[in-house]
Amino acid sequence: MNTITDILATMDYGKAPEDSAIVRDWLKKHEAGFGHFIDGAFTAPGETFDVLSPASNELLGRVTQGTEDDVDTAVKAARAAQPGWAALPGHERAKYLYAIARHVQQHARFLAVLESLDNGKPIRESRDADVPLVARHFYHHAGWAEIMEDELPGTAPHGVCGQIIPWNFPLLMLAWKVAPALAAGNTVVLKPAEYTPLTALAFAEIAAEVGLPKGVLNIVTGDGRTGAAIVAHEGLDKIAFTGSTEVGRRIRRETAGSAKSLTLELGGKSPFVVFADADLDAAVEGVVDAIWFNAGQVCCAGARVLVAESVAKRFEELLEKRMRQLRVGDPLDKNTDMGAIVHPVQLERIRGLVAQGVAEGAELVQGSAPEGCFFPPTIAMKVEPASTLATEEIFGPVATVTTFRTPEDAVALANNTRYGLAASIWSENVNLCLDIAAQVKAGVVWINCTNVFDAGAGFGGYRESGFGREGGREGMMAYLTHPKPKARKPEAAPAAPVGQPGEALPGAGARIDRTAKFYIGGKQARPDSGYSYPVQGAGGPVGLAGLGNRKDIRNAVEAAHKAKGWGTATGHNRAQVLYYVAENLSARAGEFAERLTSFGASKSAAQAEVETAIRRTFWYAAQADKFDGAVHQTKSAHVTLAMHEPLGVMGIACPTAQPLLGFVSLVLPAIAMGNAVVAIPSQTHPLAATDLYQVFDTSDLPGGVVNIVAGERDALAKTLAEHDDVAGIWYFGTEAGGRMIEEASAGNLKQSWVEDGAARDWLSRDGQGRGFLHRATQIKNIWVPYGE
Repeated sequence: MNTITDILATMDYGKAPEDSAIVRDWLKKHEAGFGHFIDGAFTAPGETFDVLSPASNELLGRVTQGTEDDVDTAVKAARAAQPGWAALPGHERAKYLYAIARHVQQHARFLAVLESLDNGKPIRESRDADVPLVARHFYHHAGWAEIMEDELPGTAPHGVCGQIIPWNFPLLMLAWKVAPALAAGNTVVLKPAEYTPLTALAFAEIAAEVGLPKGVLNIVTGDGRTGAAIVAHEGLDKIAFTGSTEVGRRIRRETAGSAKSLTLELGGKSPFVVFADADLDAAVEGVVDAIWFNAGQVCCAGARVLVAESVAKRFEELLEKRMRQLRVGDPLDKNTDMGAIVHPVQLERIRGLVAQGVAEGAELVQGSAPEGCFFPPTIAMKVEPASTLATEEIFGPVATVTTFRTPEDAVALANNTRYGLAASIWSENVNLCLDIAAQVKAGVVWINCTNVFDAGAGFGGYRESGFGREGGREGMMAYLTHPKPKARKPEAAPAAPVGQPGEALPGAGARIDRTAKFYIGGKQARPDSGYSYPVQGAGGPVGLAGLGNRKDIRNAVEAAHKAKGWGTATGHNRAQVLYYVAENLSARAGEFAERLTSFGASKSAAQAEVETAIRRTFWYAAQADKFDGAVHQTKSAHVTLAMHEPLGVMGIACPTAQPLLGFVSLVLPAIAMGNAVVAIPSQTHPLAATDLYQVFDTSDLPGGVVNIVAGERDALAKTLAEHDDVAGIWYFGTEAGGRMIEEASAGNLKQSWVEDGAARDWLSRDGQGRGFLHRATQIKNIWVPYGE
């Protein structure tokens, strides 16, 4: 036995094993196998599969493989329970959530041990991070249930939610999804990951223990086939998925046109930026938390370490020294820093990607790891920005190190990814940190910290990291909906424009005709196609419009990207321009009314449309500097800023009816929030929109902020939906067109808003509101610690 003096000399650790006897007794009680939890009770086990401990490969239990019939039974139970659950006063739903939180705390050690056995993560992580945050989410969302009617008036639950969660944080991901769903009045059908279903089944027992009404929570276990059955089920109103970008893209396509609400929290390749003036020792500890926490099996892991060239050598020395002190092994040993990889399949994927990186020239510095399903902590040096290790999500304990010289270089490298989930920025200059935070394309930015979470702040990403937020007010909104307008008669697909000569225009012999050109980059532009089509009025053609094609859309998107200054301008400056637009539109109200009457509108209807368009422009001008973010109440000694940011470049396809007002009602909220827009005006009557570029030209609107391309709406909108440099798309048209847009937008997982073009009365309050502003923005949560 080592003496105290020996220990002080060597600083060696002994073993500190966590007792797992109670958990193993529980597993033994279920050795016949676990059924599903449906309608408040466990079903008899069906066809089962083995659940193994990744650290020891021992059999923990057998779990039922869910079938389409099992999913259908669970959905029916949830559907039957939903009206009663939603009808409960918020106070009553809150009591159930409070009870769940308390019972999670009462069973905290049991849940932590079970999680570490099932997932392979160190007991210190499951005990000190995961389970306390699970309880926090249920407490937080119990509060939302209590105050929802006051704080979120006019909203309603979606109904029945299908939820699919991953294996890296099995119980925590359950809490992130179940707590807000139940607080909002939804019922749930949840599928845990195939590799790690046990804490979800234990949670089902807790739900029964607190008396949660039957059918409110249903858990169906299984592999990807079970998840596919949930996604495809027509009885669900919302799908929430956390997992890989590849699967998220597939879900986006499969739910297209189904009217199901969808939120996706997907992959990441997060930058960890260390400036020359950073506290290097603290930053090294940050890397430990960023990439070796949970063995790097974290979607927001700081896998790309970007270090100022002037301190790179010193930083790398400190990082290597710290890495070699990490203890990898038994997850139930309280001294273990890094546990097992969740499954041999994932281990082989990590090995394959690392081997590919080495073949591309990377040099590895590695710690040690025992035999079995373990991978050593790894630092990859000499990694080019375009190499596999720098671009692909490894989902393992592998960090790359790349140097930079200037802040501009750091931002360029940080944003050199198709993902946008999180970022971590280290510098003693907080001004520099906040400046970089504003420029980094990520949904969460940590300043001088990393992997900090709280139920009071939203979490979620940009770009191919998905859309939607979990946690905080914005996370609650993901499980609520505003009543959607419905059309008495859905919009019919307009006839395809014909780009050939036809009827004579009124007075054609007495004047020189002027075809309405496109508006791209602040200039009038002829259609690339070289074709024009007649715009019909009550008595025949009233003018010609250009017939746009893919190249016109490409040119417009390029022009929109060049209008970068608009998104960084202050809300006040944008408001001044929009006020000017409203004033100039008002000065020309008569001309626009005449244009609308030429299409067949009555004089009174035309005047009402123009007057409403003017008022709406003033309204969005007023909102430009008033649509504020928030400071979230989260952990002590942290300021957590929820900042509204524009999506970037947006595509907008307008409805055919009310061609001026429909255009203004969609384009104005988008640009008020700092977006640049490529707009497809009413296919049948685009001239009301093309007339507006004369107003824009005289209103100091920067070139490229609004771009107008007329033509066949669905063909042009599909091009926008498929365009990787378009961040969001709104489509107001036909049901078939909406399905096409949602499918096409899956390429880069851009945010989409699809609606029947005839559903809204644009003259009413349905035509404006903060909901338009929410859809034109995304929320970035910036964490700033303070104090010594």
